[in-house]
Amino acid sequence: MPPQPSASGIVTDERSGERKIPESVRADGSTRKAIKIRPGYRPPEDVEVYKNRTAETFRSRGKGPVPGAEGLKDDKAELASAAANKNAKRREARKKAKAAGEEEGETIKAATPAPVEEVDSEAEREKKARNLKKKLRQAKDLKDKKDGGESLLPEQIAKVIKINELIRELDALGFDAEGEPK
Repeated sequence: MPPQPSASGIVTDERSGERKIPESVRADGSTRKAIKIRPGYRPPEDVEVYKNRTAETFRSRGKGPVPGAEGLKDDKAELASAAANKNAKRREARKKAKAAGEEEGETIKAATPAPVEEVDSEAEREKKARNLKKKLRQAKDLKDKKDGGESLLPEQIAKVIKINELIRELDALGFDAEGEPK
């Protein structure tokens, strides 16, 4: 009985233990010589693929007849219908909440007037004055640098030019040029 070739076509000689690819005939009629395979070499076609038993059982679950279990349906169709059902339930819940909210909301809205947010004008005025005071201080520092001979960027020069405008805004808020209340 001749030895069985492997997936890559390698045959092992039973007597000598040599491995080779046997000679064959090409389509044009010429013969291809036998090729010796060195000991220990395993071509990629003969290497077995690693199979994780846990992963295999996980993949194969539900494919065979399991007592007391129904066959699995198409997963995509099931997921789509599950998502559709979930969305339908959400829509219903929103409609019910909206209807209940309208009934209760009318009585609640009628009972409580809308809260009016009072703006503390004094706090707003002081906040704006602090902001202007900071800008004025920065502009004066830049002016001192310019007078000292340093070169300024165009944005910095624009700040220096706005010093008088900042002082006027502080005066309009009731503060002097130093940012102190009058």
